[in-house]
Amino acid sequence: MQADPDAPVFVARGLRKVYRTGEVEVVALDDVSLEIRRGEFIVLLGPSGSGKSTLLNILGGLDAPSAGEVRFGDHLLTGAGEAELTRYRREHVGFVFQFYNLIPSLTVRENVALVTDIAPHPMDIDEAIALVGLTPRSHHFPAQLSGGEQQRVAIARAIVKRPEVLLCDEPTGALDYATGKLVLEVIERINRDLGTTAVVITHNAAIAGMADRVIRLGNGRIAAVERNARKLSPSELSW
Repeated sequence: MQADPDAPVFVARGLRKVYRTGEVEVVALDDVSLEIRRGEFIVLLGPSGSGKSTLLNILGGLDAPSAGEVRFGDHLLTGAGEAELTRYRREHVGFVFQFYNLIPSLTVRENVALVTDIAPHPMDIDEAIALVGLTPRSHHFPAQLSGGEQQRVAIARAIVKRPEVLLCDEPTGALDYATGKLVLEVIERINRDLGTTAVVITHNAAIAGMADRVIRLGNGRIAAVERNARKLSPSELSW
């Protein structure tokens, strides 16, 4: 990463992504350009098929654009080899998905600890678990946890490696209203207290209220970018 605190975390220019199945082409992204600043809370908002997940996967080094370029700090991700992208994901990015992908035979603490073996400067495992409010459950197995608790374990696993960026794809999509708010509170706390840049995908327009900026996507393009004059706390959201 660049030392300049004002430098963008991400700079994307002219991103295009085309998926081909036989002779059928699907344009998932079409000329998308954006910048994301360090410490921002960004919500990517749009309906299914608008390009949100494709954009998030490109920012996270899980996919490559068909055209255009994306930089993380002073690192050009476009055209990087698989080993370089693996190192980028391992050292700089935490991922949270709609489904928790926990290992059923491992306890909460063991699931979180797995990631520390591949991180260069991990935080204390118990500190990460405390940040998501699960210290009393640290020796429970996933089957003994609610869906919201499992999602918070997934967040602890993502942040224990001290990533600069937390990329969340529909983190409340499988949760009920009250539980979803608890998960959003955890993500907000990570963004606020650790200064971690957070990018959250959702189709739920209410969640946009807690963002610094809302990037609305439609048909693979950025339809609008809005800055919230006042960020709402998760407790103020309703849907």
